[in-house]
Amino acid sequence: MILAGVQQAGKPGYPWLVFLHGFSGDCREWQTIGEALGDYPRLYLDLPGHGRSASMAVTGFEEMSDVLTRTLVSYNILNYWLVGYSLGGRIAMFHACQDPAGLRGIIVEGGHPGLQAVAAREARSASDHLWAQRFRTQPLSNVFADWYQQPVFAALTDSQRRALIALRCRNAGTNLAMMLEATSLAVQPDLRAALSARNFPFDYLYGERDEKFAALAAELNAVRHVIPNAGHNAHRENPGAVSASLAQILRRRIKDTL
Repeated sequence: MILAGVQQAGKPGYPWLVFLHGFSGDCREWQTIGEALGDYPRLYLDLPGHGRSASMAVTGFEEMSDVLTRTLVSYNILNYWLVGYSLGGRIAMFHACQDPAGLRGIIVEGGHPGLQAVAAREARSASDHLWAQRFRTQPLSNVFADWYQQPVFAALTDSQRRALIALRCRNAGTNLAMMLEATSLAVQPDLRAALSARNFPFDYLYGERDEKFAALAAELNAVRHVIPNAGHNAHRENPGAVSASLAQILRRRIKDTL
């Protein structure tokens, strides 16, 4: 099982940038950002249940990490950075904690490191089950209209919210439901300790209006980067600032290895 993806060439000797999108996105989500990083070869992946990987399913984070490993091998990617947003960031953090060969570092935007309390896990499990049922049974326009009213998306303007709803309605609800349950925060391990003990660079981005993830970022042993004029979906709300931040991170981290 190999994930579908779009690859773009870079300069010889530069590490790959492997981009992982958020829930209900696809391989196009990061491409505007990637255009500003043309020195690096880039791979934009469709996660299971999304895009051209819509027919694929995984049972949880371990299988997702294994699929990612097989996908990178299939593209002969031996030296890479993971860049992930939200769900993609959670997958990147979990994968990195498995000590995969070839990983040089991770850059995460708005990814949750994991719930710590049993009660929080139980509440999240119940909530995600209800959302999954809605994705399976209701028009996506109705579901996403409510999805983007969640507090984490409070920084969105009405026009931004409408644009996201129209974009996300291109998905298939049953496939989204599968991935939502398989990679729920309720089943994700708390990665804080493993990330703290890591041996790879870890940079974390969040929008200045994203209070929830600003607080989570403060709990992590990572280099933190605040994206101005943005909420949770910073790379969509302020792509120029995110592109500049990634370029700065990569220059600092990689300059001595080229």
